[in-house]
Amino acid sequence: MGGAVDSPRPGDGAGPAVGCAGGVTAWSLAAIAGIVLAYIALQTLRPGLVPPAIAFVAGGLVCGTEGLGWIDLAPDAESLKLLAEATLAFVLFSDAARIDLRTLRAGYALPARLLGIGLPLTIAAGTLAAAVVLPGLATAECLVVATVLAATDAALGQAVVTDPRLPAEIRQGLNVESGLNDGLCVPVLVVALALAGTEADRLSAGEATRVVAESIGYGVLMGAVAGLAGALVHRRATGDPARWRRLLSPVLAALAYGLAAPLGGSGFIAAFVAGAVFGMAGGRRRADAGPLPADDLGVLLNAVTFVVFGAAFIKPLVERATWQDAAYAALSLTVIRMLPVAVALVGTRSAPATVAFVGWSGPRGLASIVFAVLVIEAAVPHTATVVDTTVLTVAASVVLHGLSAGPLTERYVRRMARSPR
Repeated sequence: MGGAVDSPRPGDGAGPAVGCAGGVTAWSLAAIAGIVLAYIALQTLRPGLVPPAIAFVAGGLVCGTEGLGWIDLAPDAESLKLLAEATLAFVLFSDAARIDLRTLRAGYALPARLLGIGLPLTIAAGTLAAAVVLPGLATAECLVVATVLAATDAALGQAVVTDPRLPAEIRQGLNVESGLNDGLCVPVLVVALALAGTEADRLSAGEATRVVAESIGYGVLMGAVAGLAGALVHRRATGDPARWRRLLSPVLAALAYGLAAPLGGSGFIAAFVAGAVFGMAGGRRRADAGPLPADDLGVLLNAVTFVVFGAAFIKPLVERATWQDAAYAALSLTVIRMLPVAVALVGTRSAPATVAFVGWSGPRGLASIVFAVLVIEAAVPHTATVVDTTVLTVAASVVLHGLSAGPLTERYVRRMARSPR
């Protein structure tokens, strides 16, 4: 690619410049809380009128520095990383704890195919598309973009995975996929960032293998340890400690993440495995367990994360975005996701409507935001290009998946009723 498109955009070659240096002031905190309160009020009056992610991103944009100036919020990379990672950990734990083991045993083929075949093909297709569409990126940076946008969002997919009208196999399959694919992407992203960095930062083949093994291995191990410990405490509790038992879920999500991350393991895999083990080992079977507190905490942190996303990242995107970014975002949400899913489902005799529905049900959100922050910290040569493409894809996904989830689910349910296969 030649011409003007090869010139670096502001922030390329200086990763931290893409980040934000400001902190969260008390006034910004009040404004964020006000946005969440306003949405709660809207939900009580007109439930489901506006998808939550759209409302929160729009609220952050309107109240941010580019709008009313009520949220003078430019969080640095570390503070945003802490918020987004905590949000993702709680969401993953809650989703995993809700998995029905009997249903999953009967329909394990879907998540296995999506993760074992679809995810690697998605990363490969995304890398190839980035090399063609995005100007000036090295091969390793193309791999970074593809990995950042390969993970689907468990929170944005709630409208689909919790709809009881859909077959349980599809709901559980998409839930497991969104819960595990971000954790599986972490070691790939770490290796890709090392390859994209300076010569001194690059990993050898042996070191890359070790990073992947530690990320998955320690994530699974520490998640299982935390989940079993929580289930044991929950089952052995006597008397009336219900108030304390209800705190187990957020504590276990934090424990699993905190045990895995310092060892080089994936905290996201750990949180998901902890939730699954906690639920399967009896942590959800007590009648007084009630809703998991991590559910509500995850919803709240998810809302705050998207408000921050709207306030801090949309303005730079508007100033710098190129048509190449938009082209890649469109490909990422369609061909790069849906074609690998179609390949993964070959041989299952799934109806074309099912293949299309599963392929589209892959929104991008929290995981991609977390990964974008990791890119900022790594300061790869074309950080701004990677971050802008990520932000544009997430913003487009928030709108498109938020508006289409309900209507497409309705259409698919009606079609399924006419043709049960």
